[in-house]
Amino acid sequence: MKRPGANHLEYHLLVLVTLGLVAFGLVMVYSASSARALLSSDAPSYYLKRQAIYALMGLVALVVLSRFDFHRLRQATQPLLAVTFFLLVAVLAIGTAVNGARRWIPVGFMNFQPSELAKLVLALWTAALLARRPAPRTLGELAKPIGVVVGLACALILIEPDLGTAIAIAIMVTAILVVSGTRLRLLASAAGIATGIVLLAIWFEPYRRERIFSFLDPWHDPQGAGFQAVQSMIALGSGGFFGVGLGESVQKIYYLPEASTDMIFAIIGEELGLIGAMAVIAAFAVFAYAGFNIALNCRDPFGKRLAVGITALICGQAAVNVSAVMGIAPLTGIPLPFVSYGGSSLVVGLAAVGILLNIASNDAVVRETEVPDRGRRNRRTRAAGTRRRRVA
Repeated sequence: MKRPGANHLEYHLLVLVTLGLVAFGLVMVYSASSARALLSSDAPSYYLKRQAIYALMGLVALVVLSRFDFHRLRQATQPLLAVTFFLLVAVLAIGTAVNGARRWIPVGFMNFQPSELAKLVLALWTAALLARRPAPRTLGELAKPIGVVVGLACALILIEPDLGTAIAIAIMVTAILVVSGTRLRLLASAAGIATGIVLLAIWFEPYRRERIFSFLDPWHDPQGAGFQAVQSMIALGSGGFFGVGLGESVQKIYYLPEASTDMIFAIIGEELGLIGAMAVIAAFAVFAYAGFNIALNCRDPFGKRLAVGITALICGQAAVNVSAVMGIAPLTGIPLPFVSYGGSSLVVGLAAVGILLNIASNDAVVRETEVPDRGRRNRRTRAAGTRRRRVA
């Protein structure tokens, strides 16, 4: 693998922040799950050991993909997309049901979540597509094929149901469209249509409707629909500025549901206080800085779009999770990247970082088959020709 060129600083920032978040996540997973694991299995480190195995698998994927030329991934986008859709359909039929959701397929010692793979594969497919054709200019061009493929994937994910992952995919695809030169007016129109569909999906699913109402007023039903949001606020408020101390959380002991997964940020706020919570937010801000700068310096159209998509995917997911835990967005059941307990999320997230590191290492490489920003260049050429005719 070539040494990082223009992205030397961003490359090392990305490595340090990612490894730091993974290590911090191991500590917090143990803190948030040890009491529950002790009561249920007499092994307080049960979840820690499993998360450590997932982290090791993810780091192997990171190293391998950081040394694997990301351009070669373009050839695999279609087969990967087909496999992803097969898994998204299969999980609805043979997946394990947990808390009313069917999102996981048992694979050996772990449960694999196809929607996590779908996020990365859709980023690869969308980046590859927009690297070889102009940005869509109408709703029709946007709908075919991006709207159809992404919409179908999100529909299957919503059936599981998993609204949070669908939102993360929407954020990622929007970021790739923006960097490809899609007009904001077109994106706003598409966002309006997508929002209407999401609202319908929320309205016709009772548990989603309850979550929206509990978000608006969680104290209206603090023992029912608003229980998780209320307990999250109590955890964050109890931490104060410096926190109650690492391992000293009370909320994690069967008060706050999903303390080691979706709601781990609340435990961070309780045990480490405002300082710890802000440190986590700052880490993702540094990740965003490094990732978007890698995209900015990359001269390869596919690499630029893929770097933006991966960065938006990870940081957008973090923003949605933190917002939900803080009560400024509805709860969507989305994990905090690299920190929350979960094998699929951690392994796929680290694999995505490996691809991003490879893009940083190859920032000066432009493939002859690529046509950089063809849509924008053609628009500039047409505009220049129009001005010359007007002057004549």
